[in-house]
Amino acid sequence: MRMMIIGALSGELSQAARMAIGRGARIEQADTREAALAVLRRDARVDLVLCDLAQDVPALIRALAAERIAVPVVACAIDPDPELATAAIRAGAREFLPLPPDAELIAAILDAVAGDDRSVVVRDPVMQATLRRAEQVAMADASVLVTGESGTGKEVLARHIHARSRRAKAAFVALNCAAIPENLLESELFGHEKGAFSGAVARRVGKFEAADGGTLLLDEIGEMDIRLQAKLLRALQEREIDRIGGSAPVKVDVRILATTNRDLLAEVAAGRFREDLYFRLNVISLHVPPLRERPQDIQALADHFARRFAEVNGLPNRPLSEGARRRLAGHAWRGNVRELENTLHRAVLLAQGDWIEADAIEVAPARLPAGQMPPQIAAQEVSAGQVQSTAPEPGATGVASLVGRRMEEVERDLILETLHHTLGNRTHAATILGISIRALRNKLRDYSAAGVKVPPPPAGLAAYAAAGEAV
Repeated sequence: MRMMIIGALSGELSQAARMAIGRGARIEQADTREAALAVLRRDARVDLVLCDLAQDVPALIRALAAERIAVPVVACAIDPDPELATAAIRAGAREFLPLPPDAELIAAILDAVAGDDRSVVVRDPVMQATLRRAEQVAMADASVLVTGESGTGKEVLARHIHARSRRAKAAFVALNCAAIPENLLESELFGHEKGAFSGAVARRVGKFEAADGGTLLLDEIGEMDIRLQAKLLRALQEREIDRIGGSAPVKVDVRILATTNRDLLAEVAAGRFREDLYFRLNVISLHVPPLRERPQDIQALADHFARRFAEVNGLPNRPLSEGARRRLAGHAWRGNVRELENTLHRAVLLAQGDWIEADAIEVAPARLPAGQMPPQIAAQEVSAGQVQSTAPEPGATGVASLVGRRMEEVERDLILETLHHTLGNRTHAATILGISIRALRNKLRDYSAAGVKVPPPPAGLAAYAAAGEAV
């Protein structure tokens, strides 16, 4: 992951850079907005911009929008002016990072806004079979379609394929099709020429050219508008792209990996996804099972995350107690690996003594019905007398307590409870829920309009909340 910092790289901003590097990020730096824009025009591999409020964040965001450069911006400052912080968020900054930086908040921002390079940790036979298939096809140039629920590690598997391919020393460029507005996605993919549209003050290199010789990951490809799918299909067939406003095609040598949490055949049947594009992408298919179907991975990943977050936060590496492991094994993991990662990060910070005990494992109370649990977990739970009947009854808890309620109400309560749990931090909440920041903000805006009380953002955005824009 590549992050650009705009502002003087000293003091607290330098500390934020070191934390990001500790999370695997590569850092670019520019002293001014103009210098940053020059880099962003020629290098489409920058995933995230961290901009000092003193650099006029709204002006930066307006310039990016005018040139159709879709890169998330996070504002930051020491003792910020509330009006400047409010203006940055209103202009479109994804988050505000108070300085000096908090390690956990840096981690959450990198994960939720730009994604991160997580290691492949596999112990369960179900996932081992998927990994073997991935490694078998890694050296080929064929397109690969990776399917699975949100948070299962589809992008991690895609990076693993690239790392074991003949293109491993070339660029790996990822584009989240769900996170970029439809009117910007074409330019982000194919680039544009100077003068192609109002605001195009210079040539912009798109993701295809940035990935030339390497691998391009189209994350959540099922979210792409069907009109743009036709241009993507041509690029895959002809191995050339047309910049917006360009006069001649540009040859590209790119291997395509794509991920989706949708049933693309159902999308084809519904007319929302091109059948010819589906078959072009689905030369090789890989399915990443949900975490609840790979129980041995739960323990292996938990150990991995415990070690990693202890190191990131400068804490001793403490093992998980048996009680903590039982608590992890019995949870439903609706958010899959992403939820487990956040749970272990909290546990590392909350644990006391020489072990991570069960009381440091804070998870949502809902459980899978016994019939949906992996057999070995269900057997453990039955022997412990912990499995409840799935029939609704007075005072029922967990999944049973949800029977009879509308889906919209359950979703609303889950979102609001998660937001309370994160003390109003939208980035943390979106990461735990496995949704985008934009989707979360839209939900919260709807709740506020309906008269539902929404937890305010953290103290650093008190002015933002007071302005009525807390969602």
